[in-house]
Amino acid sequence: MNYCVNKPYPSVEQLDMNVAYGQMMLSNLGGLHSEMNAVSLYFYNHVITKQSWPKLAKVMQEISFVEMHHLEIFADMCTHLAVDPRLWDCQNDFLEYWSPGYNVYPRQMNIMLENAIKEEENTIRIYQSQIACIDEPIIQDVLNRIILDEQLHIHIFQELLDEYNQNRQERMKTDFY
Repeated sequence: MNYCVNKPYPSVEQLDMNVAYGQMMLSNLGGLHSEMNAVSLYFYNHVITKQSWPKLAKVMQEISFVEMHHLEIFADMCTHLAVDPRLWDCQNDFLEYWSPGYNVYPRQMNIMLENAIKEEENTIRIYQSQIACIDEPIIQDVLNRIILDEQLHIHIFQELLDEYNQNRQERMKTDFY
């Protein structure tokens, strides 16, 4: 199974210094709905599902690796844009460090998957909003490429949620007979 789209990521090597755009990209690195959130949440989900649903644990681990690659891309982008790529966010010229408290940590499988889908959808909306207000084709191309991976993750999580719900319905049928 593929956990990222088979298409190269655009290079950020040719980006010119632009602190305003760099500060926007910091939110993708360490903001409330950031790649760091995805990495940490999917790592946690991987750990807690190893025993109960090894298939889901493997998927969470593999997707967290993709999200970690996205994290690195945004860090590189920030560096080229002349912004310190710490795990923090810049809002109204105020820097706030990333926190694991940004995540929601559901332990029920269906809620875990619904939460993952919701977070991927939020990420896509944020990236689309950034594309609309950034006048830099390289950044737009990178965001569009990463969106493709996030859409794939939604598809994978939705398939697992459907599988979980189907199995739960089948178990309920046999419990009543």
